[in-house]
Amino acid sequence: MLFDEFSLSGIDLGEVTLRVRHGGSGPPLLLLHGHPQTHMMWHAVAPRLAQDFTVIAPDLRGYGETRKPETTPDHMPYSKRVMAQNQITLMSHFGYEQFKVAGNIILPQRTREIPCRGARRLSARLPQP
Repeated sequence: MLFDEFSLSGIDLGEVTLRVRHGGSGPPLLLLHGHPQTHMMWHAVAPRLAQDFTVIAPDLRGYGETRKPETTPDHMPYSKRVMAQNQITLMSHFGYEQFKVAGNIILPQRTREIPCRGARRLSARLPQP
């Protein structure tokens, strides 16, 4: 079975509820999927990463079983700024003010906003596994 040692939760961030797999122990590591994927893209590497990290793998807003808010003419509900703030809020929910981030090829686009929205929260960017 996939993600055997992980919990699956719906984390309410206010305007959106994220579907999140989380497990492991150690420093926090946020795993971000790409388009058109979900957190399930991490099923092969997350258990190995969980040996050294507390792994948190959400479905981003609008993906998978995460809530899909209505959009606006300026598409702000799906902006990188708002999606980055979701990740900061998610990590704060788990008690982490600093964390590492890993992702696929679009990682730089998604994480560029995190330091802008939460100064000093991003402790390192890890390359794609």
